[in-house]
Amino acid sequence: MKQRGLTLIELLIAISLMAVLSLLGWRGLDTMLRSKDTTQQYSQSISSVQTSLAQWRWDLNAMQVVGGINDAGLAWDGRVLRMIRRTSVQTSNAQEAGLCVVAWTLRINASTGKGEWVRWQSQPMNDIASLQQAWNIATQWGQGAQTNTSNETVLIPIDEWQIYYLRSNAWSNPLSSADPTSSGSGSISPPDAVRLSIDLPSAALLHGRLTLDWSRPNFSNTKS
Repeated sequence: MKQRGLTLIELLIAISLMAVLSLLGWRGLDTMLRSKDTTQQYSQSISSVQTSLAQWRWDLNAMQVVGGINDAGLAWDGRVLRMIRRTSVQTSNAQEAGLCVVAWTLRINASTGKGEWVRWQSQPMNDIASLQQAWNIATQWGQGAQTNTSNETVLIPIDEWQIYYLRSNAWSNPLSSADPTSSGSGSISPPDAVRLSIDLPSAALLHGRLTLDWSRPNFSNTKS
């Protein structure tokens, strides 16, 4: 019996079908790889935010009131938040090395034009004069002075941020008249709690507003 081979038309159809199947397979693989990259970037963004907020909590948990510098332990001027905290550095005899000044601010990146949440920390110190100097340097740093930038850490991209204090069972902006102890550079007593509100960039994978409340360890809300 005479065997019949493929005609040219049948061969072209087979090649076309193989090309279509290859294209569909490549698109599926490309989609899978893109999804993997997106998931990885999203996970990295979540990790960065969690690390930054954990640092924020650690700073507040270690906050220390030093009379003569700031009786509230922290000061918010609408641009930079400064606080004095116990340092986690220990000396050779397992004693704390002293206190340090920490500052947080929103800075616009000159290259990208986008906002970044940045943290600055002074060296540990044990005398009031050094603490006062570091407190003043933190203000200059928050205003954009290019000093002690080696002590700063760029954390996460943000668009805006705001601070609120809790006193007498009511939240208020420490820069507004609603807070009777507000004085621009600081308050006369530590707040019972601090509320942090940050706006993540709308164009980022992780976006929207995040709110984190922190309360003093010895604070007890007795409001019924």
